[in-house]
Amino acid sequence: MKHCFLGFLFVFGVVGLWGQDDDSSGVSGYNCSFQAAPDKFLAAEARARLSVHQRAQQFQKSAMAAGKSAAIASPLERRNLIDDEIFDKLANMNVQPARLTTDEEFFRRISLDLTGRIPAASDVQDFVANTDPGKRDAVIEKLLYSPEFNDKWAMWLGDVLVNNVAQVTAATNRQIDGRNQFYKYLYWSVAGWTPLRSIAWDSIVMIGNNYDFASGASNFIIGGSITGGPAQDTYDGMLVRSATSLLGEGHYDCLLCHNGNGHLDQLSLWGKQTTRADAERMAAFFSRTRLTRYPAATPPPGQVSTDPYLNSTIVSDTYTNVSYDLNTNYGNRPNRVAFGATKTLTPVYQATGATPTDGNWRFAFAQAVTTDPMFARNFANRLWKAMFNLGLVDPVDQLDPARLDPSNPPPAPWDFQATHPQLLEKLAQALANSDFDLRGFLRLIAQSSAYQLSSRYDGDWNLEYVPLFARHYPRRLDAEEIHDAISVATGVLNKYTIQNMGTVQYAMQFPDTSEPRNNGAVANFLNSFLRGNRDTTQRSQSSSILQQLNLMNDNFVMSRAKVSASPTLTAISKIADNSAMLDQLFLTFLSRKPTDYERAHALPYLQKATSATARNTVLEDLAWVSINKLDFLFSY
Repeated sequence: MKHCFLGFLFVFGVVGLWGQDDDSSGVSGYNCSFQAAPDKFLAAEARARLSVHQRAQQFQKSAMAAGKSAAIASPLERRNLIDDEIFDKLANMNVQPARLTTDEEFFRRISLDLTGRIPAASDVQDFVANTDPGKRDAVIEKLLYSPEFNDKWAMWLGDVLVNNVAQVTAATNRQIDGRNQFYKYLYWSVAGWTPLRSIAWDSIVMIGNNYDFASGASNFIIGGSITGGPAQDTYDGMLVRSATSLLGEGHYDCLLCHNGNGHLDQLSLWGKQTTRADAERMAAFFSRTRLTRYPAATPPPGQVSTDPYLNSTIVSDTYTNVSYDLNTNYGNRPNRVAFGATKTLTPVYQATGATPTDGNWRFAFAQAVTTDPMFARNFANRLWKAMFNLGLVDPVDQLDPARLDPSNPPPAPWDFQATHPQLLEKLAQALANSDFDLRGFLRLIAQSSAYQLSSRYDGDWNLEYVPLFARHYPRRLDAEEIHDAISVATGVLNKYTIQNMGTVQYAMQFPDTSEPRNNGAVANFLNSFLRGNRDTTQRSQSSSILQQLNLMNDNFVMSRAKVSASPTLTAISKIADNSAMLDQLFLTFLSRKPTDYERAHALPYLQKATSATARNTVLEDLAWVSINKLDFLFSY
């Protein structure tokens, strides 16, 4: 490719987005993370909002530099409860909402947000040409029931429920086969319209061998095992994993070491009122859970075991007189010391005071969790963030149960935690009323005018507007989405072998973020976009110089942006009219036609190319620039 790269960079606004790291995960680890770095937690909400603000403003500057068309100016219809709450608050605050998206913007956004894939150029053209006023609802419905939807939301659930092969602190690892079976459980749950409540229930109560498909959900509990300590550490780990993922209450990791008073005073009203004993009584629900290594036969000397269950784990429960003992003097947490005559603890669900009615304590915990209002609030908030790129409460794993109920305001100086308390409550109720239907809830969000607002804001904007959702906040694509967008746009697909699971072509089909294990170069490319490891490192939308360098130079990009390699570019190269060629290129990579500004600057390069070879070179340069444009990397 030629030196016209540099000219393209400036002409088309290929810009790095150096925003703040918005990875604001909750308290983790078994040392006191809060005491070591209190600002990390106290400023988490502010960092999340600042990051969103910076991305929105930087994206708008890039869009204006490229001369992109403004969104259409049409009346904002109130389509459901979301619009009523969002637009009422904007009106009360005297803040004007952004305009609606153009059809091109909406179609690309909804395709990425629901399926993780960019749309085909022909589909964009058909959607824009369609004059049916109900076409947006129609495409939402089509995408909700597409195969790609299953891939995207199985990946999302894998993040929430922390599906991976191994963890740093684990006493018992899932192994690859366990990871695969958990992924298959999640995938077929999404594909089979299994309610989120049922997925949570199975994840808590499932028994059986973790290598079996029928008991794939048992791998969730295995993720709570903790090495280097007594059994109580593992019971604690199972509670932390469950409460964080399913209730959004990440502070149990802190409370299982010490009382909240004196530690969480500035962070959580609920937390400061909770004692270590309260948390341990919650962990006691898991004190009858047993993780047993499968008894594989020892192979004869010199031979390797062929037992397919080798290194698997059997998850079971004991119904004997077992409880949570306060008798530890080693491990990952402070000593558990008996208080008074109390030397053992039995389960008590903190929010309700409920206790098990029989010996199946995990069953009792599942029943309490899935009927807890925090369960619906947690998933409503997480799904809202997935679609709006900012939670109504953010970080999503630091929910404060004492500051969420709009009918029960917290005492001064505390305020409601959610930006829109009534909206979160209504969304949680809508999710519960639908029996926790994932598709139904995403439909509610996607059909709202609030979701369909433009990310471009034509009035004065400031940081204080961020919690109001007066515009759509651009989301940098996940690593898997960037990989798949490059593959889809160029038409060059890889085959990745997943051990004991077969081959896949798209990164969104990987069972976890450690794949592909058979292609280290692609794995490194994906890792540069901060996909995390579902253990010590969470996903982040932060940008870096390494990401820019990879997009400019990595073989994954360079090998695909070639007419000789890409069937898509080959087809575009055969379009005789330069303007039509440019339209097709932009539609293929950016899901829109070029602006007048972009067309005026790109056409001269094509017109100067007087041979087929020279024309292909310019086409390849333009494809490379398109991949490096901000538009390509964002759902906006």
